[in-house]
Amino acid sequence: MIIGGTDTTFATMEWAMTELLRHPNKLRKVIEELDAIIGDQNVVEESNLPRLLYLDAVVKETFRIHPPVPLLVPHMPSETTVIAGYTIPKNSCIFFNVWAIQRDAEFWEDPLRFEPERFLKDTEKRNYTGNSFHFFPFGSGRRICVGIPLAEKIIMQILATLLHCFDWELPDGQQPDVKEKLRFVLTKAEPLVVVPVARLSNSIQYQ
Repeated sequence: MIIGGTDTTFATMEWAMTELLRHPNKLRKVIEELDAIIGDQNVVEESNLPRLLYLDAVVKETFRIHPPVPLLVPHMPSETTVIAGYTIPKNSCIFFNVWAIQRDAEFWEDPLRFEPERFLKDTEKRNYTGNSFHFFPFGSGRRICVGIPLAEKIIMQILATLLHCFDWELPDGQQPDVKEKLRFVLTKAEPLVVVPVARLSNSIQYQ
C-alpha cells in the first residue's frame, strides 16, 4: 500500500512536470487556467480541482504515456480459457502491458506525442474508471485500483499548487529527458532537477 500510494504518485508528478517543461506551450495553458480560476490572491483549494479541466487532461496524458505501473499487478485466471485464439492455462501469471497498449497507433493518433488536448475532445472514451481497454493505467474491472480517487486529488492538488505558486527554471538551460527506468514503478532514469521562482505578488501566500 505504501509503494502503491507514494512511489506511483511521486513518479507521475515528476513525469508531468517533465513533460510540461519540455512543452512550454502546454505549460502556459496550465498557468493561464490557474490564473483564471485561482487568481493571484488565493491558494489552490480542493474545491477548485473539478474546474481545472486542462490540468486534468495533462495528468491523464501523463498517465497514458508514462503509466506508473506499466505491467499492472499480475492476474491469475481461476480456470483455463481461450482469448483471441490463445489458450490461457489455469493459474497462469498474466501481465498486461499498458505501456505498449497506451502507445499503440491503432488506438491513438500520434501516440508518442504529448497532447493533453486529446482528453478534452472525447471525455467519455478517455475515462480510466470505465471499460476503456486502450486506456487503463489503474487496471480495470473488479481488480481496478481502489486508490484512484485519492491519487487524482493528491496529484491534482500538488501539481496545481506548485505550478500556481512558482515559475520553474531548468539549470543551465538544460532540456529534461524522458529516459525511463523500470522497477515496480516506471520512473525517470535521471531525476528531474528544477529551480522554483516565486510568481505570486502576495508574499503572505508563501508563509
